[in-house]
Amino acid sequence: MTAAIPTVTAEPPAPEGAPPGRRRMRLGDQAFAWALLAPAFVVLVAFTHYPIVRSAWSSAQSRSGEVGASQYQRLVEDPVFWQVLRNNLWFALGTVPTSMALAILMAVWVNNKLRGKAFVRLAYFTPTILPMVAVASIWLFFYSPGIGPIDQLLSTLGLPTRNWLGDPDTVLPALIVMMIWKQAGFFMIFYLAGLQNLSPELEEASKLEGASRWYHFRRVTLPLLMPTTLFVFVVALTDAFKIIDHLFIMTGGGPNNASNLLLFYIYDTAFSFFDPNYAGALTMALVVILGLAAVIQFAVLERRVHYR
Repeated sequence: MTAAIPTVTAEPPAPEGAPPGRRRMRLGDQAFAWALLAPAFVVLVAFTHYPIVRSAWSSAQSRSGEVGASQYQRLVEDPVFWQVLRNNLWFALGTVPTSMALAILMAVWVNNKLRGKAFVRLAYFTPTILPMVAVASIWLFFYSPGIGPIDQLLSTLGLPTRNWLGDPDTVLPALIVMMIWKQAGFFMIFYLAGLQNLSPELEEASKLEGASRWYHFRRVTLPLLMPTTLFVFVVALTDAFKIIDHLFIMTGGGPNNASNLLLFYIYDTAFSFFDPNYAGALTMALVVILGLAAVIQFAVLERRVHYR
């Protein structure tokens, strides 16, 4: 004679006429869940939603306290804003695709069987863990006219040297190179994780079909990495519009606003020229730009993402 094995069933939700004790238990669970979410919710409201609302209200006021669109009219007529916006677009165009492409190449390289693979991964990732101020200081020395390693190398090769950060034609490309060096290793980590999650049977099947490594990478690996690519693209584009640290150390937005970016211009307007209302209008322009970019990213790239 065998003993009956008791079965465990999920407790159904409390009906309308449930005893008060059972309802109190459900209310207690909900209160506990909200208590766990409360710290993150408070931080999100205090440091994200409230500043946006405050900036929107500030941008709608003139210096005399009148409510209107004068700050936005001033923004449209401001030539410095349009120059800064062009700088930021060129900066994003130079850093985002290049750093992502390098990140993929580095991830594929260190994912293969390689001598000293751990050392190579560490070398690629080291710039990521350095503070932005330290990175700016390092590259400020690299770009120093006459004494920097770049000019020293050019002098050795008999090539002309130049003031990389003092020339309007070279200052923005110089900053782009520094940013790519800083970001590529960080994005490599995400692509490396994505590659390690792919089944090795896919590559074996491609070899059996006679496909080349490039064909397998283009037709199999890249489509399967699209979720990672979407995430990295969003992060890279956001970073391109919120970089400010290196400008304090290296250029200060000069020469003649040639390296001035949008977030630095907002900071300069608010805390150097003490014009918070116009800084609020500039902030709302930045929020709109990033919002439109996010919509386009998820509307276009999301269609090409395969999660399974």
